[in-house]
This record gives sequence, C-alpha cells and structure tokens, in this order.
Amino acid sequence: MKKIKLLLVDDEENFVNTLAERMKMRDVPSKVVFSGEEALEAVKVEAPDVMVLDLRMPGIDGMDVLRKVRKCHPHVQVIILTGHGTDLDEEEARKLGAFHYHKKPIDIDELLSTVKKAYREKIEDAMVAATFAQAGEFGEAQKILDEDGK
Repeated sequence: MKKIKLLLVDDEENFVNTLAERMKMRDVPSKVVFSGEEALEAVKVEAPDVMVLDLRMPGIDGMDVLRKVRKCHPHVQVIILTGHGTDLDEEEARKLGAFHYHKKPIDIDELLSTVKKAYREKIEDAMVAATFAQAGEFGEAQKILDEDGK
C-alpha cells in the first residue's frame, strides 16, 4: 500500500512534533507545519492526501485554511483537531467539507483510524471516477470528483 501523504498543522510546536513522532512510530510519517500560511504553501508545493488541522492559530486560522484548501485542492481530506473549538465551529467545518472534527486531547489510535478512513475514502472516490472515465462517462467521473469538493 502506498504511504499516506499526511500534513500536520498546529501552532503548538511541541504538540505537533510529538504527534508526528507518534504517527511515525505507527508507520505513518508526516510533514509538520506551524501556521496557516505554512500549510497553504505546503499544499501548493505538494498536496497531501490528508491534513490534520488545528483551528485556533495566529495569522490565517484553521477555518480559513480549510476554506482555501477545499476550494483549490478539493481532494485533500481535512481533519480538524482542536482544543478550543465550539459546536458552531464544528458545524461550520463540516459545512465547509471537513472529513472529521476531533477535539483535543485525542487517543492517537483514534486519530490514526480517522486518517486511514479519510485516505481510503479519497482513494475509493478516485477509483470510482476512473472507472466511469474508462467507460467514456467523463461527465459522471467529473461529478464524482466534484462531489468531494462540494
């Protein structure tokens, strides 16, 4: 199985570096960035399969990153992981297309499970779209891919 391209975004450097280390121990290496600006730049350079994104960060906050990523890179699966989110934040994140919304603290295996589910969904959508495209149903293939970007 191909390695998941995982991007971890959080301004709490100790937290996100520890999270990256724990993911690596579970055979899921990741790239780490510490701000919304860095996240958007990283996605421009190489879009990840899955992004784990904090909401509350100085500068460009997580909700703005989510909006921009879903618009420009709709196939990136975004998982929100926040210690300061509200029910309204969760509702907005889901409307914007977040794959899942978790609150800190979180069990690492639960987060890893969500990352794997997000990756699996991305791959399945791409495979279904490819099947339609091979059958000459390009409009249907595009609809499947566009559904991901809502």
